[in-house]
Amino acid sequence: MDTLAYLAALAVLLVPTLYIYTATLVQTRFPTLQNKRICLLIAHPDDEAMFFAPTVLALTRPETGNHVKILCLSTGNADGLGETRKRELVKSGMLLGLRDEDDVFIVDEPETFPDSMTQTWDENKISNLLISAVAPNLAAQRKDDTVPPQANIDVLITFDQGGVSAHPNHISLYHGARAFVTELMRGKDRWRCPVDLYTLRSVGVLRKYASVGDMFATMASWALGGGTGAEDGEDARAHPPSLLFMNGLLGREGAVQRTAWRAMTDAHASQMRWFRYGWIVLSRYMVMNDLRLEKVRGK
Repeated sequence: MDTLAYLAALAVLLVPTLYIYTATLVQTRFPTLQNKRICLLIAHPDDEAMFFAPTVLALTRPETGNHVKILCLSTGNADGLGETRKRELVKSGMLLGLRDEDDVFIVDEPETFPDSMTQTWDENKISNLLISAVAPNLAAQRKDDTVPPQANIDVLITFDQGGVSAHPNHISLYHGARAFVTELMRGKDRWRCPVDLYTLRSVGVLRKYASVGDMFATMASWALGGGTGAEDGEDARAHPPSLLFMNGLLGREGAVQRTAWRAMTDAHASQMRWFRYGWIVLSRYMVMNDLRLEKVRGK
């Protein structure tokens, strides 16, 4: 028993120490995005804080030169709190580092995009909305084969096919985003897609609630999934096949992590229930995000 207690105490000390070292390494040496126009596509107010906080906090750092915007496809009005949740999303976005309140766009079309645990959203409607929002001249560009595809963003970030929590609205965003990129590149295969689509990796339930302890599996998965891509030349450095963001725990970086928590506890006060506190403390998505660059071809 004494041995087990000793090993447990050692793990309690060792894991956070290793995490702090790893987070520092990731922030200083791993690939990131710079000088990009970035759109985070989410389904509900609080998705940006519950699932994407490490990503938003990393990409809104002033030294990156990025301009990050949030596009949310519902007001989260399932409980009649839509107007409240709109304001909460704006407050959260500003806490997480967005430049201006106008960088938060919220779609209020409950018949098209209902806040529902059971309904799937039409991927073509999501694609069409994205086209109107970020590629409004697509129809004119398609008429001229000599004109490359263009958009007013460089990067689109959303959920992967697992939706992190298997929420059908989240999963719909993945399929809608892929449909958008496919449509953007239809008949334009000779050019590189102007929008890189990154998706947030879903993990199993044990990893999901392992907090900083998930760094071992995350690092292994990230490396096996493509690593830095630095050895693949300038293109891979400009368009990293994988991205990993980890919040620090001490000093100035500790303040960044507290900002991630505040984006939930302060900004999204209407959503705070006892189980939300459990998520904030235990979820690895509050401290680390790993994203993959999707490979999508035009029709």
